[in-house]
Amino acid sequence: MQAVTWQGRKDIRVEEVPDARIEEPTDAVIRVTSTGLCGSDLHLYDPLTPFMTPGDIVGHEPMGVVEAVGAQVSALSVGDRVVVPFNISCGSCWMCERRLYSQCETTQNRETGTGASLFGYSSLYGAVPGGQAELLRVPFADFLPVKVPHGPPDDRFVYLSDVLPTAWQGVEYAAIPEGGTLLVLGAGPIGDMATRIALHRGIRVIVVDRVPERLARVSARGAEILDLGEIDDVAEQVRGLTGGRGADSVLEAVGMEAHGSPVAEAVQKSLRLLPKKLQQLMMTNLSVERLAALYLAFEAVRRGGTVSISGVYGGTSDPMPMMQLFDKQLQLRMGQANVRAWTDELLALLQQDEDHLGVEGFATHHLPLDAAPQAYASFQAKEDGMVKVLFRP
Repeated sequence: MQAVTWQGRKDIRVEEVPDARIEEPTDAVIRVTSTGLCGSDLHLYDPLTPFMTPGDIVGHEPMGVVEAVGAQVSALSVGDRVVVPFNISCGSCWMCERRLYSQCETTQNRETGTGASLFGYSSLYGAVPGGQAELLRVPFADFLPVKVPHGPPDDRFVYLSDVLPTAWQGVEYAAIPEGGTLLVLGAGPIGDMATRIALHRGIRVIVVDRVPERLARVSARGAEILDLGEIDDVAEQVRGLTGGRGADSVLEAVGMEAHGSPVAEAVQKSLRLLPKKLQQLMMTNLSVERLAALYLAFEAVRRGGTVSISGVYGGTSDPMPMMQLFDKQLQLRMGQANVRAWTDELLALLQQDEDHLGVEGFATHHLPLDAAPQAYASFQAKEDGMVKVLFRP
């Protein structure tokens, strides 16, 4: 089968690899019909390269049609259409029973001290072959895949794998009060979708970004926008729009690639000069992060407000403004999306006749799988109006 593989820093290639197959009686194999390129995939492109091995199959936003099922699988049949969540959860352990699927104890990675395994996401998260491929092995097939109806286009459902539940959880964690204002930092796929979800709920949303095409997308949906490149003091602007207090809630959807953190960026780049084992040690014990977006969230939220962090972070020794957090009496919620906790509610919304969240027009690019190398480069550079890519294997 063809698959998108990691070969080195900023070196993504499409190669022929062995076909995915049933390995456990609880597995299924799907033929992938659509698979997304996620902002988190860029972290593997650079800077999380120390945890990658040449030949790793990447990608974690797939959907497709069931091609084979293991002997113990009863909930799926060949020919079923499914979306596969990005985190691999068993559905029956102590954590899963509490709907903390991203912390599944069956697939937790205790050697690296991380949560549930993820498709296509490095040795930190299980080194499980990913979904940017023609075929995908899916564990726990009686629980993990989300069965969707045949008929509507893939674009209606594919975002159940990651974008929709991640954005939905981010809005839930933001705990926006009735009549309140949500500030969204970053209008990439997660920030954009979170904006749509909040607007659908009747919430006032202000979005901050620096890419014109991204700001235009959220503005067209009804959000107020602030261009980071044209404003000296974003937090002061937000306070001016919110009666002098600040936003009731902030959803930080930028994460480790924030602009405005030159020292941390230089440290990250300097790690490339070290041997791989030492890079791993530094990143898991002493690494620093680009925290400009997070600091802005703390500054722009009102006293007693909530900051919801959906952007991915990996630093372990970052300075936190504890006096500010304590003095402002802030609440923080964060973490990988517990995908299966939200999919039933989201699927019910997606199956309505009206496309409430605009998912069918959400992707800016539909590309063949062999276009992946250029797509990764363009997405990282924010070129060509690229916000969301779907590959068609």
